[in-house]
Amino acid sequence: MSRGLPDTPPQAPSRYKGRRVWALWLRSMKPSSVRMNSLGRTISQRSKSTSFIGLGRMGHEMAFNLFSKRFAQESDAHFVVCDAIPDSAHAFRNHFLAQFPGARMAIATNPEEAALASKTIITMLPSSPQVKTVYSEGIIPTLRRLPSDVAAQTLCIDSTTLDVTVARAVAGEVIETGAQMVDAPVSGGVTGAKAGTLSFLVGGTLTSFQSSSPLLTFMGQRIIHCGPSGAGLAAKICNNLVLGVEQIVVAEAMLLGQKLGLNPTVLAGVINSSTGACWSSSVNNPVPLALADKAPPCERDYEGGFATALMLKDMGLATNIASESGSPVPLAQAAEDIYAQVIEHQPDLARKDFSSVYRYFATQGDKRKPTA
Repeated sequence: MSRGLPDTPPQAPSRYKGRRVWALWLRSMKPSSVRMNSLGRTISQRSKSTSFIGLGRMGHEMAFNLFSKRFAQESDAHFVVCDAIPDSAHAFRNHFLAQFPGARMAIATNPEEAALASKTIITMLPSSPQVKTVYSEGIIPTLRRLPSDVAAQTLCIDSTTLDVTVARAVAGEVIETGAQMVDAPVSGGVTGAKAGTLSFLVGGTLTSFQSSSPLLTFMGQRIIHCGPSGAGLAAKICNNLVLGVEQIVVAEAMLLGQKLGLNPTVLAGVINSSTGACWSSSVNNPVPLALADKAPPCERDYEGGFATALMLKDMGLATNIASESGSPVPLAQAAEDIYAQVIEHQPDLARKDFSSVYRYFATQGDKRKPTA
């Protein structure tokens, strides 16, 4: 059945301007006595409710899949959405109820309300600062105020890609309240989120992994237990280190090949059937029309993929944790510098798919081309 959603979920302002909104919203959060009647919830109803905090490009698609599939199984399920940009939460609710008019969905104005309303809380936030604040100033104080048996029924799933140390510290505080928590970053991008084919890389106890797996299968195809708290993020950071470097070298090769007179479709075919084969070439090739049977972001002016600004963030996570652990990552450091240069010299590419590094190289090559 068609979901009836636009390719890019309606959001205002943009998620990158929206980060300032997140900061203002989080600073404005204060512990309060939330009237549960405003959400149509009581503690006794909490067990049937799921809250999703963070409705950006990824979160929007993930929440839609989760809620629609759970609603198909449990028509009496309750859903709560929460975002720093109220228009995003209202737009999501309107779209969802247009498809599933019988669903019960409320909007929480802050993480405290979301935590009170639901025993299952999923967060998909920009990065470490937002996770620290949402949990430390919203979710965790709320769990501490709940009766111990109610708090113990709570499961928190954080799919943000953030610093491993921060994730472990937050998880420790959540677990101290009696609740369970896993870090469950994803691989698959916006396309995978929309299709429900994400891979979830889960860190946490085996019990918490088993508790979270049924929910994660509503949003993804592969649910991998990577180890204890923080292990999911460690795996994600290592994977994205490879991905970030890989996309750069594919851009270099595709540009060089064309300079040498090769047709990009032919070159892509050679790479994809040879030892250079990789996702960045076979699925996310940066050259329009290079892939005859696919439509990567480059064919939509690099819209709708994994933003360059987010890849820069992930490369920074990799280089930071590598420095702390004493592991050499010269290519990650070089890639981090390149993505930073892309955004510095062509700010409009910050929101474009990170394969737009190809466009940056093309313009830099034109500048360096010797004149007759």
